[in-house]
Amino acid sequence: LRKETARDHSEWTGISMDQIKLINGIKLPQIGFGTWQITDRDQMAEVFSNAYDVGYRLFDTAAAYSNEIALSKAIARKGLSREEYILSDKVWNTSRGCEAVQEACRRSLKKLKTDYFDLYLIHWPASMKLYPNWEEINADTWRGMEQLYRDGMVKAIGVCNFKTHHLEALKKTAEIMPMVDQVELHPGFNQNELLEYCRVNNMVVQASSPLGNGKILNNEDICAIAVEKKKTIAQVCLRWGLQKGAALISKTVNIGRMQENFDIFDFTLNEKEMDAIDNLPYCGGIGIDPDEVKE
Repeated sequence: LRKETARDHSEWTGISMDQIKLINGIKLPQIGFGTWQITDRDQMAEVFSNAYDVGYRLFDTAAAYSNEIALSKAIARKGLSREEYILSDKVWNTSRGCEAVQEACRRSLKKLKTDYFDLYLIHWPASMKLYPNWEEINADTWRGMEQLYRDGMVKAIGVCNFKTHHLEALKKTAEIMPMVDQVELHPGFNQNELLEYCRVNNMVVQASSPLGNGKILNNEDICAIAVEKKKTIAQVCLRWGLQKGAALISKTVNIGRMQENFDIFDFTLNEKEMDAIDNLPYCGGIGIDPDEVKE
């Protein structure tokens, strides 16, 4: 994987952040904007417009968020051409299997009024707790993802919440391995084993919850680093994620915090500061084990 500098952004207008190049050559911004829990259409239009004006170009949604149509209308209201923004979507658990995942993608494309997704992800692996044949289910779903990629309906394919054993199982039958694994990753939950696995196997790790459930923002150790850097605790947490080699999906409806979360490219954490954050105990997260998902 090769990180592009902020100057290397000719593909999209106004991008002023680092980019990550996927194994297939596709470039994605290192920080994107999450739309989870934004379902009201007027709010979506305002939030999308504000986020775009701040500088975000990758917008992350999912079939399970029930906001694909709201996002489509927000994009239309902003008057953007398709090349001016990047769409990432996810297939929900009820559409597992080769044919089902392809049909689900078509439905989502229709809702978002686009011919392709820049990135399309499996939202959750089939849980080994519920499905004795979880490997076969995941492999069959992934075959559908590979077909979507070959057909040009998606520019890049990946997964969410896959642990290393899920990825190793997928490797047995996959012709194209996932290019992205979007997972929970934040201070106190550093996912070092998965980060190393993905690095060796040319996958980008994308942090879906880089601030956990918000309790991290009260952490005294990170606060001390933030004071030293003259940055906010959130900015230090996000910068830590970048320096771990992850891409980030930040989420907020507040325009001030949008800007704050975006302004993380003008400072670095030294080795001592990185180590201190790496060694924090668990201090608040989403807390869903992919092997325990109940659907």
